[in-house]
Amino acid sequence: MALLVSPLAPASFPKLPAIKGVRIASHAAGIRYQGRSDVFLAELAPSTTVGGVFTKSLTAGAPVEYCKAHLKRGHARVLVVNSGNSNTFTGRKGTSVVAATVKAAAKAFGCEPHEVFVSSTGVIGELPPIDKVLAAIPDAQAKLSEDAWMEAAEAIMTTDTFPKIATRTAKIDGVAVRLNGICKGSGMIAPDMATMLAYVFTDALLSTPVVQALLAMGVNKSLNCVTIDGDTSTSDTALMFATGQSSHRLVSSTSDPRLRDFAEKLDDLLIDLSKQLAKDGEGASKFVEIKLKGATNDKAARNIAMSIANSPLVKTAIAGEDANWGRIVMAVGKAGERANRDKLSIAIGGVVITKNGEPVENYDETPVLTHMKGREILIEVDVGIALGKATVWTCDLTHGYIDINGSYRT
Repeated sequence: MALLVSPLAPASFPKLPAIKGVRIASHAAGIRYQGRSDVFLAELAPSTTVGGVFTKSLTAGAPVEYCKAHLKRGHARVLVVNSGNSNTFTGRKGTSVVAATVKAAAKAFGCEPHEVFVSSTGVIGELPPIDKVLAAIPDAQAKLSEDAWMEAAEAIMTTDTFPKIATRTAKIDGVAVRLNGICKGSGMIAPDMATMLAYVFTDALLSTPVVQALLAMGVNKSLNCVTIDGDTSTSDTALMFATGQSSHRLVSSTSDPRLRDFAEKLDDLLIDLSKQLAKDGEGASKFVEIKLKGATNDKAARNIAMSIANSPLVKTAIAGEDANWGRIVMAVGKAGERANRDKLSIAIGGVVITKNGEPVENYDETPVLTHMKGREILIEVDVGIALGKATVWTCDLTHGYIDINGSYRT
């Protein structure tokens, strides 16, 4: 089915700059979709370091298992991604497709098989047609350029209604370094390492352990804080590639103070991509930010915030523009984390609704109802226990979600 662009889609997209040591391309291989690109190829400079985090799903796909096994080698030269079929729950045939893809890419680019990383996204239980994938590698290789970022982001889309891209510039040793990120995701999204597919590229000179640590820490503040429907994908993959083409000195420790600005910019880029995911949730009409404080610790705060974000009752109330704060109370209580009922406070759109465990006296719902009619909804909750805090992002739950998922395979 044709999908309407989300009403929360950005009015314009940033122009992503070239990253030294990265060439990219997209190609229409006809894996499932017709008339659009469905393969993304990236060539990386020799000695590029790589870090990754992956789904914790026990039914993870063959590409995920391959990448996890080879990540410890710490270097990458090629990335091959297809959309349409996820190569998940495909048994030995799925493993064979990955092996053939890796072999062909390694031969085409003159690198070792462990330097090739692969991802697939789309329908579970269906193989990417290997003949089309293999044919796409030389075809895409011929198109490689430094600036095809938008095309790459479009090639990895499934039910997404807009491409998700972001860029930042940081400084290390006074030298400007670039960071570009692309990701995809619209449904089957709940944090359990990362969300669907996300790729970050930088020209910074970073050791493999630093790349891995930075990405893992960044994901925990961003992709692990976004949810659409509470369902964790079998294909979740986040990879970060550092080509080392910048002129600054090598950073080999996360405690190096020279890394501070880069780490902040990476976190900001990942948060940007995470918010875009929430704004493109299947059928979404409203973007929701939930700020939780007063929990036992930050982990507990996120658990409570995610309980609110994943509640169908809360999400449908938001879709219906109903300021039903009782559903938020319910979601706090079911989270399994400590919360002081008699100190619980809730605010929507900056208006305090409950305080000290009861509704605010003479509470005027009018400004809250006005806020609920907007495109961006803010919910703030204090559970009154300690200093733990978290921010998570989600969207409302509309009938559009049913329409999209009820006909996903047709």
